Amino acid sequence: MERPKFKGHLKLLVLHLLSKKPMHGYAVMKGLEEEFGIPAPSAGVIYPILFSLKRAGLIETAGSGRREREKKVYRITEDGVRYLKEHEEELREAIKLAKIYREFSEMGGRELREAFRLLFDRFDNLTEKQREELSKIIREFAKKIKFIVEFGDSYE
Repeated sequence: MERPKFKGHLKLLVLHLLSKKPMHGYAVMKGLEEEFGIPAPSAGVIYPILFSLKRAGLIETAGSGRREREKKVYRITEDGVRYLKEHEEELREAIKLAKIYREFSEMGGRELREAFRLLFDRFDNLTEKQREELSKIIREFAKKIKFIVEFGDSYE
């Protein structure tokens, strides 16, 4: 497997969850959300990661239920455990970043992301007056953030 980067961080978090107990794909998605605050990771992201980890021999299918439509359960292999140990530093970094992301989201980052998404989606339809007003708001907001982060005090 490649050296972990952003997508690699997600692979490490999935592998970390599976090191605790075998899980099916949906449980992995819920575990990422509950433990690390990653909002509703989609099946389109998680299942390719599970398949990649399985191809690399880091996880295996622990079996599925007796019925045809029951979910596959994945568990970590010995190679997967070794891989996690070899990439402990990257795993710590991934967990740290996930915790920062969770806290940022909880302090308004989620709403900020949604506002910017709306702004980008409708940018072409903004009037000149709307653009000017948004420009003032964004520049003032950026100044306040920089001031608080750099000097640790309130902006007022």
